[in-house]
Amino acid sequence: MAGNRHTHRHSPRHGHPDGRQHPHPDGRQHAHQHDPHDPHDHRGHHHGRGRLFRPHSHDAGDKVDAAMETSREGIRTLWISLVVLGATTAVQAVIVALSGSVALLGDTVHNAADALTAVPLGIAFLLGRRAANRRYTYGYGRAEDLAGVVIVAAIAASAGLAAFMAVDRLLHPRDITHLWAVSGAALVGFIGNEWVARYRIRTGRRIGSAALVADGLHARTDGFTSLAVLLGAGGAALGLRWADPVVGLLITAAILLVLKDAAREVCRRLMDSVDPALVETAERALRGVDGVLDTGQVRMRWIGHTMRAEADIVVGPELSVVQAHSLAVAAEHALIHAVPRLTAATVHIDHRPVDEDPHAVLAHHGASSP
Repeated sequence: MAGNRHTHRHSPRHGHPDGRQHPHPDGRQHAHQHDPHDPHDHRGHHHGRGRLFRPHSHDAGDKVDAAMETSREGIRTLWISLVVLGATTAVQAVIVALSGSVALLGDTVHNAADALTAVPLGIAFLLGRRAANRRYTYGYGRAEDLAGVVIVAAIAASAGLAAFMAVDRLLHPRDITHLWAVSGAALVGFIGNEWVARYRIRTGRRIGSAALVADGLHARTDGFTSLAVLLGAGGAALGLRWADPVVGLLITAAILLVLKDAAREVCRRLMDSVDPALVETAERALRGVDGVLDTGQVRMRWIGHTMRAEADIVVGPELSVVQAHSLAVAAEHALIHAVPRLTAATVHIDHRPVDEDPHAVLAHHGASSP
């Protein structure tokens, strides 16, 4: 875009001790950015317009506290899920040893894999709480995306094992015993998995964790596959030896469907995909700031379960560097308040050229009149 461009980045770690603005030596580059990892109070410096200096405050402390709280909430969800699924898996494993049901074996393997995925995801949540440094300048939030990849791999591995066992049982059929115990274990598996799925998905969506949502979807599939085990037990009760392995194959197909959804969600996060509605919300918030004439490109990305944004705004050509800085502060505040889970925003300023501003053009001609 034509016109003078200013990138407003104000680092909260280096406040102005004398309470005044210090533009860069070239008179152009002055930046404003809010750092979510550094809670601060802006009472020690002010941004003004002309001689008027007014204090303002960011919500960095609140945002950081919220980010830490979401990590704690995610870890708590994982621990509770691990206990519930661990108990469910133990019960089913005992029945598998007694009955020899391959369908129940597949369901038990899924439950065990789902419980173990809490380990990499828990590590990712703990890493995400570490502060940014000179090597990881955006922090460690993307560890959740790596955990999502591990979860997708675990889902794929469990599907492969279930398919192998089902095909082997079709080729080498055998009778199933303790059918009532198998049915009871299937119901236990469904109840445990569905409870964990609802808990994980609800928490994941609330804190913005795609990996936790994917883990919840995995648990939900295990719940429905547990119900499918009942079909295998019913067929075995009728003397249909092929019913149990066929149900095992159906379970594999169901897992593959969830694998597709989970992989798509994780891949989108790895590719910095965001909901277009969030971008529209950000653009509306920027246009609503008094003094913003137009918006340019708005970019967002997830860092773990928090977001960062960069936005271009167009302002009038008559604004000074200090005035443009104050407007960038207002724009940043508007973004952080309007977009959920947004913890940092960098606002770039473009001054509209005089010949593109009708009011400035009229004023210019009026001043030139004899």
